[in-house]
Amino acid sequence: MRKSLVLAVLLITACPAVLAGEVQDRVVRSAVVLREIMDIPEKGIPKELLNKCTCVAVIPSLKKGGFIFGASYGKGVMSCRINKGTGPWSAPSMTLLTGGSFGLQIGGQAVDLVLLVMNLSGLESLLDSKFSLGGDASVAAGPVGRTAAAETDAWMTAKILAYSRARGLFAGLAVKGGVIRPDKDANHVLYGKEIPARSLLLYRTDAVPRDAKIFIDELEKQSPRKTP
Repeated sequence: MRKSLVLAVLLITACPAVLAGEVQDRVVRSAVVLREIMDIPEKGIPKELLNKCTCVAVIPSLKKGGFIFGASYGKGVMSCRINKGTGPWSAPSMTLLTGGSFGLQIGGQAVDLVLLVMNLSGLESLLDSKFSLGGDASVAAGPVGRTAAAETDAWMTAKILAYSRARGLFAGLAVKGGVIRPDKDANHVLYGKEIPARSLLLYRTDAVPRDAKIFIDELEKQSPRKTP
């Protein structure tokens, strides 16, 4: 009985540290995924589109189940340009994605998912408590390559452009459903208090935690400011 009580106390004590480690790891992996994808020679996300987008969400190692179509689950990080999409990158907000189908799937492989929110309308959808990809916000497979942005009008018509990387292959991604919502618990762990995702993504936060700064630093490196 006493051993069980001691074990329970140890687990409760360890939980905050475990959660903090998971959140920090998520931010770091998201920054690494963004850097690696942007550094893909000739076939990465067009810089023009990253410069024009309003928000970026990265979900590393999105778990995909089933064959051909199946449920998905992932945890990621999101940042938006403050001042109605024209200012510097906001403090990151932790994000959850559940359900939906994401193109062809083989077994239970995991993919890295990147979403570019291209306009204020897409941003408003993101700020809801949850929204459906392809339902509440139109989603298109993003074009790849340095000249792709100039050859397509996808970014002009879709609220969100989707990209995926799996087994070394990178491409635009056809999204069928899926719900994105703020990860309130992870935000509480990261910032030490409850902060609505809307506040994080729309307004400048005075002190961005060190554990969150790596993602913002990578965004600033890849796209310092929004172009007209």
